[in-house]
Amino acid sequence: MIEARYYGKLSDRRLRCDLCPHGCLLKPGSAGLCRVRKNNNGILVSEVYGVLSGIQMDPIEKKPLNRFFPGSDILSIGTFGCNFRCPWCQNASISQCGSSSYRTGKSYTPEEVLLAAGRSQSIGVAYTYNEPTVWYEFMMDAAIQVKEAGLQNVVVTNGYINPKPLAELLNVAHAFNVDLKGFSDDIYRRYAGGRLSPVLDTLRAIADKGVHLEITFLVVPGVNDNLAMFKEMITWIRDCLGSKVPLHINRYFPSWQMDRSPTSISLLKEMRVLARACLDYVYLGNVPG
Repeated sequence: MIEARYYGKLSDRRLRCDLCPHGCLLKPGSAGLCRVRKNNNGILVSEVYGVLSGIQMDPIEKKPLNRFFPGSDILSIGTFGCNFRCPWCQNASISQCGSSSYRTGKSYTPEEVLLAAGRSQSIGVAYTYNEPTVWYEFMMDAAIQVKEAGLQNVVVTNGYINPKPLAELLNVAHAFNVDLKGFSDDIYRRYAGGRLSPVLDTLRAIADKGVHLEITFLVVPGVNDNLAMFKEMITWIRDCLGSKVPLHINRYFPSWQMDRSPTSISLLKEMRVLARACLDYVYLGNVPG
């Protein structure tokens, strides 16, 4: 473990984590909502620095990024933890696990990640599988080296990060895919445990910086499948981010704590028609063909 970044010291060795909008207040020995950033006797530490739960080559389209180096492969890495609690999470075994699971990971240095990317003829490194912003320190250390080597950094994220660490990340990242859970604060509070506005701020910051951006929208029945809300969302994307931002409309399947039936393909197709009236690039995901 190493000392984490972006935190403030309070009285009685208590800490406030300033990495994401949760702003967790931590007593000595306690961890934040992400489970991986912990108050170690008055010092905030990252318990998963370099502890990878997965490392493998993926097609860039699997991130999903369809308009960033299409047809290429990228080295994908992930650790543990997440600052959201989505009950349909398909990676809950690593995103929602306890600290005992960290011992199952394999230790890597940033240099070893770069070497693995170079040996595999990858275009770079994707920080993915679980929420990469909660292991911010390792992601940044690796991303700096990857960029200096002339390779690409891809961040697959829920976008729940404060402006200052995001601004630093934008200096080394080449592409983002942001998972937009819905277009209401109620959805974020009820299902993810967060708020919508910080995610929208993240999306604006990425677009304003000119970093490549694609958005994923997983359509969960009874949660975010309201067509009026969907129209509001795609209109906002067009007006605030631009019509050329690709949108991936993905089909939900039962996972972790949610056993609702999969999203109907007919609804996904209807959403695609609506989205194409606002956006230039619209893709369906998790559907045959």
